[in-house]
Amino acid sequence: MKVSPSQRNITILKKIVEYCDQIDEAVKAFGKSKDALEASSVYRNASAMCILQIGELTTHLTTEFKAGFTMIPWQKIKDMRNVAAHHYGRFDDDILWETITEDIAPLRDYCNECIATLEKEKSKKDDSNT
Repeated sequence: MKVSPSQRNITILKKIVEYCDQIDEAVKAFGKSKDALEASSVYRNASAMCILQIGELTTHLTTEFKAGFTMIPWQKIKDMRNVAAHHYGRFDDDILWETITEDIAPLRDYCNECIATLEKEKSKKDDSNT
């Protein structure tokens, strides 16, 4: 069965939320301090890998979705993925910490809002087809 673009976007957004949650798990496990991040390669690598995965997932969202849901800078998230992928092991701790503490929660919240909107639209469309 072919998956609709809307369902594909929902699935991708849910995966992004999962990676945001994993970053929160790392923060809880290691501590919410930049010193803890700098002291632990496991903390840094786990967080950077999640950010890399989030950036990769954004490349699979449809162009129409990204054009319609503009409260998040999708291109900048992809750019951050490229930094994580191509400079792995040299990821700037300041940027990583800023991303973890300032960007992940709003990203998760916005993705959840988008999921709710897309599911509501899908439900209305399904109801009109029956």
